[in-house]
Amino acid sequence: MSLIGRKVPEFKATAFKKGEKDFITVTDKDLLGKWSVFVFYPADFTFVCPTELEDLQDNYEAFKKEGAEVYSVSCDTAFVHKAWADHSERIKKVTYSMVADPTGFLARAFEVMIEEEGLALRGSFVINPEGKIVAYEVHDNGIGREAKELLRKLQGAKFVAEHGEVCPAKWQPGSETLKPSLDLIGEL
Repeated sequence: MSLIGRKVPEFKATAFKKGEKDFITVTDKDLLGKWSVFVFYPADFTFVCPTELEDLQDNYEAFKKEGAEVYSVSCDTAFVHKAWADHSERIKKVTYSMVADPTGFLARAFEVMIEEEGLALRGSFVINPEGKIVAYEVHDNGIGREAKELLRKLQGAKFVAEHGEVCPAKWQPGSETLKPSLDLIGEL
């Protein structure tokens, strides 16, 4: 069954956020009223993960410009997130919230948990201001993601929600969109 339209469940999680004096708390209530992006990854102190989180950081201002908050999530603790940020030049740059999910509650709720390993798959989720999943992609842990494509999906989801038009393949902000109508059937 698809996760599209599924409301993010109630949750309360601890997160590491650079610049904060202590760990912060992130809840499902924090997602309401704005767009959110959740990026699950297998584990801290690994190989592909720091390249992805750095790429997200390099594009973080663009996500914020779209009115979206970014949350990275792994089954590590917030202590491990902080230690990773203290020791990795790539993770040291990260300023968005790094959510701890040591019980795997969020990984299971988003259906990315690898039970036998206690790790999450690489899953990217766009969540609308009502707290519902409107786009997602999950794939094998050996394949790194690109933040710009996730940003494009966020922009497309926002456009559809705001304008009631649809975005064709390869759509980019400012590109032509389609207004669904009977006149278009068989004409594209």
